[in-house]
Amino acid sequence: MATLAKDITRPVTSVNAATDSSAERDLVHEWHELLARHSTVSCAIERALQEGHGLGVSEFEALERLVEMDKDQCRGQDLFESLPLSQSAASRLIARLEREGLVTREICELDRRAIFICITDAGRARYQAARPTQRAVLAATMH
Repeated sequence: MATLAKDITRPVTSVNAATDSSAERDLVHEWHELLARHSTVSCAIERALQEGHGLGVSEFEALERLVEMDKDQCRGQDLFESLPLSQSAASRLIARLEREGLVTREICELDRRAIFICITDAGRARYQAARPTQRAVLAATMH
């Protein structure tokens, strides 16, 4: 995402919708539709995962990333970079998952500053149980 921000060089100077070009109005309209769609889908997934599995969207996404990496352990930094969260928010998320017994954190023996995040059997089981719910909500809300 940082690359995208660097590519934007022209500041927006128009603040009056009446003077915006048709292309600019269309662009803003698309943006608003994207935000609304994201909100609708995200809220529906959040509600279904909370009610059925005691997980939020971020918790589910973190567990899914760990399962997709298909390793016994993942460098914390690699996981944090794959999540759409700040490092601080991702760290709090991992702490919540750890308190619930869904992941463990281990210090790297070679570099004491690095940590590894490991999904537990309970974390893998919760993810496997929640996955069909998340996929069903995606299918129902994405069309």
